[in-house]
Amino acid sequence: MNDQLQTVENTAVLYSGAGEEGEPLDGAPAPRPGSAFFPSPPMSLEETALPASLIEQLILKTLYFAGELIGRDIADLLGLHFSVIAPLIELFRRRRLFEVKGSLGFGDVSAVFALSEAGRIRAREYLEENQYVGPAPVPLSEYGLSVRQQRFQTGWLTRQALCSTYSSMVLPPEVLTQLGPALNSGKSLLIYGQPGNGKTYLAHSITSLDSPPVFLPHAVECSGQIIRLFDPIYHLRVDAADSWRSEGYDGRWAHCRRPFIVTGGELTLAMLDLGYNAASKVYDAPLQMKANNGVYLIDDFGRQRATPAEIFNRWIVPMERGVDYLSFQNGLKVEVPFDALLIFSTNLNPASLGDEAFLRRIEYKMLMRNPSPEEFEKIFRQVCDQRRLKCADSLISRFLETHYLKIRKPMRRCHPRDIISHALDILLFEQLPMELTAELLDQAFHGCFVENSEDAAS
Repeated sequence: MNDQLQTVENTAVLYSGAGEEGEPLDGAPAPRPGSAFFPSPPMSLEETALPASLIEQLILKTLYFAGELIGRDIADLLGLHFSVIAPLIELFRRRRLFEVKGSLGFGDVSAVFALSEAGRIRAREYLEENQYVGPAPVPLSEYGLSVRQQRFQTGWLTRQALCSTYSSMVLPPEVLTQLGPALNSGKSLLIYGQPGNGKTYLAHSITSLDSPPVFLPHAVECSGQIIRLFDPIYHLRVDAADSWRSEGYDGRWAHCRRPFIVTGGELTLAMLDLGYNAASKVYDAPLQMKANNGVYLIDDFGRQRATPAEIFNRWIVPMERGVDYLSFQNGLKVEVPFDALLIFSTNLNPASLGDEAFLRRIEYKMLMRNPSPEEFEKIFRQVCDQRRLKCADSLISRFLETHYLKIRKPMRRCHPRDIISHALDILLFEQLPMELTAELLDQAFHGCFVENSEDAAS
């Protein structure tokens, strides 16, 4: 194989300035206005910063599964311009690994290729090493550079932008006063308080803040191992999957909104390390790596299978040093960037999660308090308006006095939504006019809460 790779290197210069119709030949386009990082498309094998043997494997495996492909389509599936893989296509033809099934008359770029028997044998050998097929990966070093250049910049968030994002939530002013500096700094944050007061909703709304999208690679290569990074569950593209050519960036990258990843009680320590697929022999990036340049919310902190100390100890180095260490099956450890806004949300008393040293490492702490009577009434009215339900102001005051103030039942920010939802179900079932009454609210209230609940007892 070494003689083949040497041949590739020798023939690469023949194609260094060549490209199919519509490809830029004078280097990469300028970065978009305001973008800190822009992955320029490589114009040669050398510019991919990957071993030529890896690109060779991808081409053969891609064609093995596809059966037949036009030369340009092979390049598209790898996220590369045809000029990059042209030397390998030429080599495969000379080595009789490829067969030409037809052509549109524009050279290899428009020729229809299929694997010969020798090519299929070679492809099966490569599939024994790993079964990754898709856009060519980028080196880990390039990925690390992209994360550093796309991190939230200090001062990216203003009070005006924060107030606009949370304008639909009924919150006391001190909440945004605490939340703003925490988000602006990009440091870890603990949100705690009683259930139903909007901790998770508050964290989710961060995704509505205006921030520039980011580029992230489909896959990362390190020491011959491939790590899948792009995940359509968490990474929402702002460009079409095939628009990299027209937009002028490297097709090995995806242009996405900043990721927002949430895990709750299902979180295990194994999910925070590389996931190895024994069948495909390809790694899946851990959640914190997929959350880089975005937000990672650990909801219901303290209710995971692992103890809070075990989970938190896993985060000490990443939070303090901005890097994480991951292990491959062969024992090799690699350093990867960690640049996600880490948010812990819990209903438990923070003192029960760990000692003072434990909590000190979380930079910001914020208590979500129960709503005041005035806030509760405002939330109640807001939900009624959203559901287009008629409700007299005196009715809300009577309901609050009867079911909360008189028996000292703690109020939660979610209660108006839950109670009105029950009331709406009753109205629809009974085929009544869309208007709340005292009797209807009483019935809805008792349907929401169990008898002799702890809240009522208190």
